[in-house]
Parts: sequence; C-alpha cells; structure tokens
Amino acid sequence: MTLLVHHEKYEGSPHLHTPLDWSDLRIEHRRLEPGSLAPVTFTCNSVVVALAGRTPVSRTANGERQRAVIQPGTACIEPAGFDESEAEIASPVECLHIHIAPSLVGWSALADFDIDPDRARLAYAGGLRDPLLNQIAIAFHGILLREPEPMDRLLVDGMRSVLAWHLLAKYSIDRWRTPLPRPSLPYSRLKRVVDLIEERFSEAITLRDMAAEAGLSDFHFSRLFRQTTGLSPHRYVTERRIHAAQTKLADGHSSLVEIALETGFGSQASFNRVFLKQTGLTPGQFRALRHR
Repeated sequence: MTLLVHHEKYEGSPHLHTPLDWSDLRIEHRRLEPGSLAPVTFTCNSVVVALAGRTPVSRTANGERQRAVIQPGTACIEPAGFDESEAEIASPVECLHIHIAPSLVGWSALADFDIDPDRARLAYAGGLRDPLLNQIAIAFHGILLREPEPMDRLLVDGMRSVLAWHLLAKYSIDRWRTPLPRPSLPYSRLKRVVDLIEERFSEAITLRDMAAEAGLSDFHFSRLFRQTTGLSPHRYVTERRIHAAQTKLADGHSSLVEIALETGFGSQASFNRVFLKQTGLTPGQFRALRHR
C-alpha cells in the first residue's frame, strides 16, 4: 500500500530522485520552484527539511500569516488535518519531504508514551533548527542517492521509530507552544534583502547596505532580520559564503586561495578559520572527504 500524500501542493515541483515508499512512510526529494503553491489540507503528517537553496517564504496556515527564510537545515512540521490556504516562495529550494501516516504516530504514542493513539496529534512548527530532524533527513537522503541494500529495511525501521518518538516528545499538540507573534520583516522587504545577499555575498557587503535595501535603520533591520530568519545578518551572510565555498570545494576545480577570494573571505587564513569554526573541518579536510 502506498501512503496517501498531498501531491496537489507540489504540482510543478519535480522529484529529483525516485521516491521511497513503505506502508506508513514516504520519502521524497523535490525541487520547489518559485511562485505560489496550491492550497491543501494535509492528509498525513509531514516533516520537510531544506537541503539546498535559500529563499524567503510567506504562508497562511490555519488562519495565521507566517514569514521566514528557508535555508539548508531549516525544518517544518505539517500535521495531518493542517490547512494551508496560501504559500509563496521567491527562489528555488531543494527539500526532503518525510510523509508519515497518522497510524505510525499513534503506534508510537501507545508504545512509547502510553497515550491513547486517538489523542496523539502533532502541532504545526515552522522555521525549526532541530539537529535530530536534520540528521534523520540526511540519512534518508543518503538512502535515496544509492542503490537499495539488504539492510535498508532494518535501517529505515530504526529511523522511523526514532522520528515518531521525537515528534511526539517535542512537537505533540500538548507539548509544543507556538511562539508569541513578534514583529517581522514584510515579505517584500525580506525578499529584497535576500536577493541583495545572493548578488553580493562575495563582496564586502555591510549591515548598512542591507538595512538600506529594507528601508530601515541598522538597529531595526538587524533586530527584525534576526526575528524573521533566526540568524543575525552577519551569520546569514557567513553561512551563505560557507555554502558557496562547499560547492566549489566539492567541484575540485579551484585552489583554496581562489575559493577564499571568490566567496568573500578575503584571505585563505580567514577562510580556513571561519570554515573550521562553522563546519568542524578545514577546507582541505572537507574537500578530501567529498572526493573520497
């Protein structure tokens, strides 16, 4: 049996690999194209984790308007019965979609928490930086990228159990508390700033440049940008440079000095220091691991 999922939301968003199906779990790797996504009422629980790309997103769900920035590692939990009336993204982004049958969450509720399965419901949670969800998504993505192996079923069973337990432990409706509404950058201003960063992240871009693009003072822009994206402007630009450097390191066509200059670090010494701090590896170690 194939899990029933909300395909209508992703019309025009191609699969990048053949989806994997189990009776209560489906894994998809999609490229979401810019524009509006179709309204949908979710028929199963879904965890969406961004793998590549960065884009502002605006959505209206269960009557609430939300704005954020999707970037690698950002996660979103969309529970069964959740109504999304509007969603719009500005730039392409690749995401891993983990669709989970309500029966799997119910089984974990009874087995792991001694809760009536009929009372086990997940809450919506967006813009998450959850290390465990990210690790699970990367592991599922790795299975999508290679040929099937005999031990895959055992591996998937283990990850599925951990995922269901983690979702109930942290994001069940009676545990998750939706953050109070805070001032945020309007979608149009956020998009202008993100577009500016995409065009100029390899240059000496300043806080004043970004604040001027948003039409705000440096202080108010910095505060609103952090509240909207979860990152300071400096951290956001640094992560964008690191991501560009990782792509160039994986390609293997440029020297470390060239990559440092092309991605805005100014010198190889600065590049090495920041890359090590952000990733736990030197650029050389990262390149060696990717080539291996």
